[in-house]
Amino acid sequence: MNDTESQLTSTVLMIRPAGFESNPLTAASNRFQGKSGDAPDEQHAAALREFDGLVSALRDAGIEVIVVDDTAEPHTPDAIFPNNWISMHADGRVVLYPMEAGNRRTERRADIIDRLVDEHGRQVTEIVDLSAHEDSGRYLEGTGSMVLDRSNRVAYACLSTRTHLDPLGEFAQRMGYDVVAFDAVDGDGVPIYHTNVLMNVGEKLAVICDEAVPREDQRAAVLTRLRETGHEIVGLSYAQLDAFAGNMLELQAANGERVLAMSQRAYDSLNEGQRAVLAANARIVSAPVDNIESSAGGSVRCMLAEVHLPLRESRE
Repeated sequence: MNDTESQLTSTVLMIRPAGFESNPLTAASNRFQGKSGDAPDEQHAAALREFDGLVSALRDAGIEVIVVDDTAEPHTPDAIFPNNWISMHADGRVVLYPMEAGNRRTERRADIIDRLVDEHGRQVTEIVDLSAHEDSGRYLEGTGSMVLDRSNRVAYACLSTRTHLDPLGEFAQRMGYDVVAFDAVDGDGVPIYHTNVLMNVGEKLAVICDEAVPREDQRAAVLTRLRETGHEIVGLSYAQLDAFAGNMLELQAANGERVLAMSQRAYDSLNEGQRAVLAANARIVSAPVDNIESSAGGSVRCMLAEVHLPLRESRE
């Protein structure tokens, strides 16, 4: 097993929703959600169309997309965002995370992990289950709460009601990561619920709304660490953060080409210079997920759980 881990994967897990709607249990901490006036059945129908469109766009770009259907029961309105409950790593470990909302905890499904092994030939060496932190009201919602620089073993995390130091510290200790923790707020001074709303770390590029980090020392620490790890930084404005431009994910196509996935709203918010820098680094793939963004307050990156698990030798 390799000790080093690529920052990019060519395979993602996506969960096709069975009962998508704006989740009332997450509304208090996510100011991005609840902006759709549609009824739940309309939100769900639109989410299915947007989900399928994103799957097609990623596959057309050479990304392997493993689609698993959500189950009707229990009702999990945010199941479309699997990156909050699971992360998968190149050493074969799978991490399960503590979730703030009670109706999100049932998104954790052992059968999905089994399917990755049995149907997709992946190797799982250990399940690192951090969910017991829920018992003490401490949460860490996966690669929503943390933006991982896998190659350099750095976890960037803005603290919020969904991101606490205790589980963050356990993740870092067990997985061998350094933590860069900071506070972040939106344009109204409200704490930002997930780190992946304001930043993304790719192989060579990092995208961040650094003005969302109000403390100068913390902002300097984040930017310094990004530069020390060899990343060129693309800055975002608050308006672009609100358009989910921070919620992008860099992947790698089967042919080795970098692919940068984002929503159409995010792409439209970027200026010509930003687009040029991003396009020089990776092929940009954008898809409209306006209803998912407005209803549930998450975007393309939230919909993608990166599959870094190694293939079993018998499949290679």
